[in-house]
Amino acid sequence: MSPTDWSFANPGAFVLLALLPVLALPLARRGGRAALRVGSTAIARHVARTPRARLGIRLPLVLRTLAAASIVVALARPQLGWTTTDAEASGVDIVLAVDVSSSMRAEDMAGAGVDRLDVVKAVLDGFIEARPNDRIGLVAFAGDPWLVSPLTLDHAWLRKNLERVQIGMVEDGTAIGSAIASGVARLQDTDARSRLLVLLTDGANNAGSIQPELAAEAAAALGVEVYTVGVGSETPRPTRITDANGRPQVVELGVEADTLRAIAEKTGAAYFHASDANALVDVYRRIDAMETTTRTVSEVRHVRELFAVPGAFGALFLLLELATAAFGRLRIP
Repeated sequence: MSPTDWSFANPGAFVLLALLPVLALPLARRGGRAALRVGSTAIARHVARTPRARLGIRLPLVLRTLAAASIVVALARPQLGWTTTDAEASGVDIVLAVDVSSSMRAEDMAGAGVDRLDVVKAVLDGFIEARPNDRIGLVAFAGDPWLVSPLTLDHAWLRKNLERVQIGMVEDGTAIGSAIASGVARLQDTDARSRLLVLLTDGANNAGSIQPELAAEAAAALGVEVYTVGVGSETPRPTRITDANGRPQVVELGVEADTLRAIAEKTGAAYFHASDANALVDVYRRIDAMETTTRTVSEVRHVRELFAVPGAFGALFLLLELATAAFGRLRIP
């Protein structure tokens, strides 16, 4: 992303600055309204030369000029944003599908107090950061899939969205088939020669209307390779889980490795078992070896409108001018 820069949506509005002398001239000629009558012009000249009198005459003129200038700047619509640039990107299109079902609360990967999802998110964050040239999307799934991010090269934005992924954001369950179908839908219309879906789950499919094997066949027909990663123990064993209310409990959990292996084989990909964070390095190596696709990408320009700032100053200057005129605090007594 390019560095931030300033710009004006309506720079032609600055032509109005040429009218400021026209607005200020009548007030400058007229000066302030007389606060008292004197019998001698000499006395009046002496009073007019005092600093307080000069300030009383000039301040309304200054405030009105500043107000008009601020309004002109507001009409020019100052903006702070990121410059749109075209860039050559060489990479693959990848959708990451992350299991957020309640079983991902199991604390069997990196020690007490760290559940499966925490480990997966930490590893995915590093994976995204290490692949700046790939368009990456993110799907979270439990009983249903939920699109966290479409395919994007804006990895800073993607990583911020990854932080928001948590257990409980989707109805509970593990709909592996639906997750594959959702990820494939994001990849089927891209022009990349290499399209991948990386599925991270504990492997216990128990929800959704689409069977994982059928979803895998559809992915293979569309040329999408589905890499599967089984998180946790492959052998069912008592596993400590903290439920949504923070209460610890022990349940029997195990990765359905056979299902995940079959999905990968149908699509020409591979299955990996991840009992800890380091095991996911194998996934990186396989993806790094794949063919890349070069494309020209236009970054979307994010813009923040700032016209309200000079507009507020313009209103403030007008109020100050009205206040000095209404209360006469700077007039000669």
